[in-house]
Amino acid sequence: MTDLLPHLSPPPLSGQGRFWALVPCAGVGARAVAPSGMDRGAPGQGPVLPKQYQPVAGHPMVLHTLAAFAGVGRLLGTLVAVAPGDGFFDGQPQPTFFVAPCGGATRAATVLGGLRVLEERGALPEDWVLVHDAARCLVTTAQIDALIDACADDAVGGLLAHKLADTLKTAIDGPGGVRVSSTVDRTDKWLAQTPQMFRLGPLRQALEHLGPAATDEASAMEAMGLHPRLVPGGAQNFKVTYPADFALAEAVLAQRMHAATLDRFGGVRGEASAVPGKTIF
Repeated sequence: MTDLLPHLSPPPLSGQGRFWALVPCAGVGARAVAPSGMDRGAPGQGPVLPKQYQPVAGHPMVLHTLAAFAGVGRLLGTLVAVAPGDGFFDGQPQPTFFVAPCGGATRAATVLGGLRVLEERGALPEDWVLVHDAARCLVTTAQIDALIDACADDAVGGLLAHKLADTLKTAIDGPGGVRVSSTVDRTDKWLAQTPQMFRLGPLRQALEHLGPAATDEASAMEAMGLHPRLVPGGAQNFKVTYPADFALAEAVLAQRMHAATLDRFGGVRGEASAVPGKTIF
């Protein structure tokens, strides 16, 4: 497997605070049944490979995710929170991240476990933590930096999000199947994405307060009466959830010419290549 992740020098401290990344990587992605040619966990072939480890554009999905975070110079560290007993990263070079078996039964439990690991690593309650889905493998370094720039001086924090463009319907069960109940005003509707960036102490308190009901970090902060900032992300920062999403992610990565090692492109991670039409992220 070609290494997507370069060897980088330690990041400098920022005048706006200290920044860590946390990538929950403990789920299996049951809805993302492996597409043709991938590990389907057929009889006698062992269990289905979790979706974050499925190959996309020549590499396990999570490595594309981590490659984007590797280009963020302000991060003090990136923690990949895996399930106990998960040996996927054993023996793989880890120049830009570290792995801890702190995954739990829910996303909230995994993130809480990750926050504790970061505290053991020296993270402070006032440090910023960027939580990102392992299966959002199309996020770019530029988008992560934009979130930090927008939220580093914010009193609450915020998240990448995409303003809803499609007409939104509510549904009811009716004759012959599911039918439209009503059309919802989409003016103020956004699709929540990740990373989601909050200070470690308040985020831990919010997750402990809301518990497993927290579907993302922003919802936990909202339960504390806070209003996270929405930072425009993009339609390509979607979460690979269903089988068809693999093909779409593959197509986007191929278009970005990201299917092979980044060294192939020249230039510096996070900057545009001198070669027209080639971008490094």
